[in-house]
Amino acid sequence: MKRTKLLLIAGLLLLTLAVRIYAGGSRERAARTDTLILGMPTSHVSLDPQRMNDIPSGRLINNIYDTLVWMDYDMEAQPRLAVRWEWVDPARPTQLRLFLRENVRWHNGDLFTAADVKFTLERAAASPQHGAMAGMIESVTVVNNHEAIVNLQLPYVPLVNILGHMGMSIVNERAIRELGEDAHAWAPVGTGPYRVTNIVAGDRVEMARWDNYWGTPAIIPNLVARVLTDTATRYIALETGEIDIMIEVPTTDFARIQNHRDLTLHRVTTMSANYIGMTVTRPPLNDVRVRHAIQYAIDMEGIRRAAYNDAMPSINGPINASVWASISDSLQPYEYNPARARQLLAEAGYPNGFRIGFYANEGNTARFDVAEIVANNLSQVGITVDIRLIEWGAYLSLIGSQEADLFIIAWVTNTGDPDQGIFGPFHSSNIGQGNHVGYNNPEVDRLIDLARMETDLTRRAALYRDIQQIIRDDSPWAFVVAGVEAVGVRNNVHNFRAAPTSNNRYWTVSFR
Repeated sequence: MKRTKLLLIAGLLLLTLAVRIYAGGSRERAARTDTLILGMPTSHVSLDPQRMNDIPSGRLINNIYDTLVWMDYDMEAQPRLAVRWEWVDPARPTQLRLFLRENVRWHNGDLFTAADVKFTLERAAASPQHGAMAGMIESVTVVNNHEAIVNLQLPYVPLVNILGHMGMSIVNERAIRELGEDAHAWAPVGTGPYRVTNIVAGDRVEMARWDNYWGTPAIIPNLVARVLTDTATRYIALETGEIDIMIEVPTTDFARIQNHRDLTLHRVTTMSANYIGMTVTRPPLNDVRVRHAIQYAIDMEGIRRAAYNDAMPSINGPINASVWASISDSLQPYEYNPARARQLLAEAGYPNGFRIGFYANEGNTARFDVAEIVANNLSQVGITVDIRLIEWGAYLSLIGSQEADLFIIAWVTNTGDPDQGIFGPFHSSNIGQGNHVGYNNPEVDRLIDLARMETDLTRRAALYRDIQQIIRDDSPWAFVVAGVEAVGVRNNVHNFRAAPTSNNRYWTVSFR
């Protein structure tokens, strides 16, 4: 009797303790209204806008810095640090006059001026990461503290859209000169709604509200971006409230989030093209017959079903249907035809196939799934594939140096103009930068150069149609799916909206 009573008392004590722990945990989560926590699949590469060209970095930079214009949810240019703009001579768009916002403070207290615009844009034009976009900029003339003229080498209509790209985010000249570029990337000085307070490499970036922000200040005082490369870990953190927003929800988790009473899935088709790159600078992939054989050997529809759960739009060309002048929907896809693949391999001198590497980055389960399916497909035609999974920063360096045979990644045309989607990854002048596959076709170069300078929209569209057809036939890429920005959000987070550029705005978000 006494033992039973003691056990009952112990049980009640444990139950009381459990209730207190549970209630305390709930109160702790409920009380966290001062910090918005993001779960990121990969770490950023750099927080210096002109030294990065990747989505994970851009997602943070968008909240730390300001661009001159903002590409809104309909991909229309809206004022940001530039309140308005005009071509000096609309008939020959070689000079763009910018009228700048006044009384804007940098995070170090300096006043933003046209000198910072000049420093930034000329720096971007010389940047290896952004020369493909900004290389047309010859110089910037400072008219006064709040007016500048961007001088171009040649007529270039897409310039306004380019100014909305994250790589064109305006930086503080004094901060970079005094700190040095490397130190500035760890202690960035922007004009944006959040300022960086702490960085733990590979783990998190911590930010605090910039109370002197020129616009509406951030509603939530603190923003933390945590790196959680494992998808399952990231989802559990969202479900338990450890994080508030899960970035890059894989398609396999769409239904789980949609059916969860505490979570909401936000998704929008982005301007990106997910592709399998084939480095064309050395055998066997320098032979177009081999590249065509790989195209025919890959069951792309099977990939879209298995790796992307049939939840991503198909794509047949280098720029997806969301981008102006795309002909993706009318380009003929390569059919799944292993017999044709074997025939082409024999014609190219590889009747018994060969061995090749396929590279994917950590933190993206769909890309690893694609690699496995491709490896299986290619094995059916005699090609042995070695899959290699690599950390994000090292992965970008690897494919930038053309050291990967096959690899999977996305190119984002987040200016909304086809020039960014075509010039960067396919013009021979960008080999080693955006042109990761080493593609070099003089006719494509010529057509791209003409399209960049053409001011008539109808003629521009015709040029891009020809370019896309040639690229499809040359096969430096195998087109996988158009991108989708899929974000899991806890239901107590209010006013979040997924952006087609993937550069989401967190300063307008609040807790219910």
